Amino acid sequence: MATDLATPPVKAVKATGHRPGRARALWRYRWLYLMIIPGLAYFLIFKYVPMRGLQIAFQDFVPFLGYNGSQWVGFKHFEDLFTGPDFGRLMYNTLFLALLNIVFVFPAPIIVALMLNELRINVLKRSVQSLIYIPHFLSWTIVASLTYILFSVDYGVLAGWIHEILGGQKIDYVAQPEWFRPIIILQTLWKTTGWTTIIYLAALAGVNHEQYEAARMDGAGRWRQLWHVTLPAIRPTIVVMAILMSGNLLDMSFEQIWLMTNNLNRGTADVFDTFTYYVGINQGAYSYATAVGLFKGVAGVLLIFGSNWLAKRLGQRGLF
Repeated sequence: MATDLATPPVKAVKATGHRPGRARALWRYRWLYLMIIPGLAYFLIFKYVPMRGLQIAFQDFVPFLGYNGSQWVGFKHFEDLFTGPDFGRLMYNTLFLALLNIVFVFPAPIIVALMLNELRINVLKRSVQSLIYIPHFLSWTIVASLTYILFSVDYGVLAGWIHEILGGQKIDYVAQPEWFRPIIILQTLWKTTGWTTIIYLAALAGVNHEQYEAARMDGAGRWRQLWHVTLPAIRPTIVVMAILMSGNLLDMSFEQIWLMTNNLNRGTADVFDTFTYYVGINQGAYSYATAVGLFKGVAGVLLIFGSNWLAKRLGQRGLF
């Protein structure tokens, strides 16, 4: 005897455009969302609202006339930048420092993190980690002062030791153009390596130890484990950090460069950041300085999107 199974009627769900539990979730995590407000306010007030001033890059801006009263000149200031005598020098100096950062600064925290990860004495590991990231909390003013104390010709401690060992004429390392870039890279390594190492140590902490055990059972030594287990595990972190760094290739640390610049090494030390200050503040060419800064910002955005696209094409996750 056949039995008909009655199918219960399906209630029509009206499309409301939002999930029923969204308002409940917002109320449940209201304190977390409340904590986001200061960060959002910071970016809104100090990052997005000032972008209204970018329009003066297309004007002959006069402070007394304001935004509305200043004359519009289109891309005149950008043409002056690209055809002027300073653009080639600024681009060369900036890209040279960026290349040195890629070669020396970027891999340094990865190498340090891998070395610390191999330490089995926890007290030594934590002590070294603490000592190398303390410089991150020092301002560039203190770092520059220490550099002058160590490398200046008059009272430089290390400069005096080098002169005693090598002999010859005393060298004022902080004033020589050929020593400017090595000093900048050494400062950056000393100040930033320890702090960035924390990111890679956190990624290394998430590596599954069973993979190491499987590699040892297959006969892999320490180097094989490093190459086939450790590095692939932290590859996504390396890719994300590389993408973030690509957006800052033209964005040198203004305070660091400014404090180490003097009349003798200015030809080598000038980058887009310091040039913007010289032209905009010292000479009062606000529109031209804004055009320089806008060019640098647009180039940074294009580099981030380009590097993110390249990472995805190479099979990586990317940043977004």
